[in-house]
Amino acid sequence: MEDLFSTAARTMSPLADRMRPRTLDEFVGQAHIVGPGKLLRRAIEADRLTSSIFWGPPGCGKTTLASIIAESTKAAFAKLNAVTSGVADVREVLKSAEERLKLYGQPTYLLLDECHRWSKAQSDSILPAIEKGTIRFIGSTTENPMIAMTPAIVSRCRLFHFEPLTDEDVKRAIRHAIADPERGYGCDEVRIDDDALEHIAQVANGDARSALNALELAVLTTPMEADGSIHVTLAVAEESIQSRVMQMDESMFYDMLSAFCKSLRGSDSDAALAWFARMNYAGVDPRIIVRRIIAHASEDVGLANPMAMLQAVAAAQALETIGMPEAKLPISQAIIAVCESPKSNSVVMAIDRAMEDAGKGGYQSVPVHLRDTHYKGAEQIGSGEGYRYPHDYPGHWLEQQYAPLEAKGMPYYVPSEQGFEQEIRELRRARNRNDPEDVK
Repeated sequence: MEDLFSTAARTMSPLADRMRPRTLDEFVGQAHIVGPGKLLRRAIEADRLTSSIFWGPPGCGKTTLASIIAESTKAAFAKLNAVTSGVADVREVLKSAEERLKLYGQPTYLLLDECHRWSKAQSDSILPAIEKGTIRFIGSTTENPMIAMTPAIVSRCRLFHFEPLTDEDVKRAIRHAIADPERGYGCDEVRIDDDALEHIAQVANGDARSALNALELAVLTTPMEADGSIHVTLAVAEESIQSRVMQMDESMFYDMLSAFCKSLRGSDSDAALAWFARMNYAGVDPRIIVRRIIAHASEDVGLANPMAMLQAVAAAQALETIGMPEAKLPISQAIIAVCESPKSNSVVMAIDRAMEDAGKGGYQSVPVHLRDTHYKGAEQIGSGEGYRYPHDYPGHWLEQQYAPLEAKGMPYYVPSEQGFEQEIRELRRARNRNDPEDVK
């Protein structure tokens, strides 16, 4: 039963906390997992939810759904935060849960916020309790658990992926807060323009908490009009919410970097620039991006356009010389240069073939005519004998054995017909080097 002080504390709490949904019917978003007839909803309604991990971006309802489970279940409910809780806290919860189960047959839910922050030792401490059914574990995390958590925990839990809320979901939450007379502004005369509502929903970027915080700030700081109402206009909304925040966890970082690299390879300048801009906005170290541009200048362009490598390396030098944000221009220039260049993977294929051949072993001595002759007495043992200097011959070239005798996987480098490599093919053809047509 609430007393005067707890009621006052609840009234003074932030709007986002006051408007936290209390039932599944009030819950906003995530219809793919808690919509009518969905597995998670059925499990909650039947009070039979097994150990689970809720994974998704901030403000999408993970903790809220856990609170709904706590309110609706007949089981006991304990909550810990992985940042502030240690093994001793877990042992205390497990001890109480075991006693409760033995004496009353009552199971216990353990909600662990930021569960990816737990160490292996902390994670291992609850494994036996999960396996025995002493506790029903609910982990809440913004990180990809397949990457950030120990496999032992993940394998024993059902994984539910929460998506960012849509703009319509966020607008629904805002309208509900304005209309609710108990927890929101239903007893006040609050009006919000459509464009203001749209702006808050878009900038909140799927985070209902951020949107409700913006609404609360707008209402509290906007003077009443003559009729006693509070009018939230677009100008007020723009001042009440910060710039769009991009959530960047480890998994999203690698996904974006992968999309960026595939856009470079796929010759889509607009896509590559879009991913670069998003990673830059999210604070990704630009040196990581530049390193990938240099790698792809060889891997996907190579000698089809040798200038692409120069552009990439120049972008790296510019980054070190002038830094960001100015370096975004030469970086963008290098991105476009790599994207718009003719593509060839002949360089990476060549070194892969050479490395594979080298790994077979069976090395023979270096042919005599190729051996080092810079030291005194080299001629007496025959080093360099028979070597012919190419610049003494027409075209500065002649047919001569250069490769290791055991190099049986050649040719390694097979130029494509893209860009400058077409000229290389023609030059090699003039030297009686007929490259396979089926290797691109």
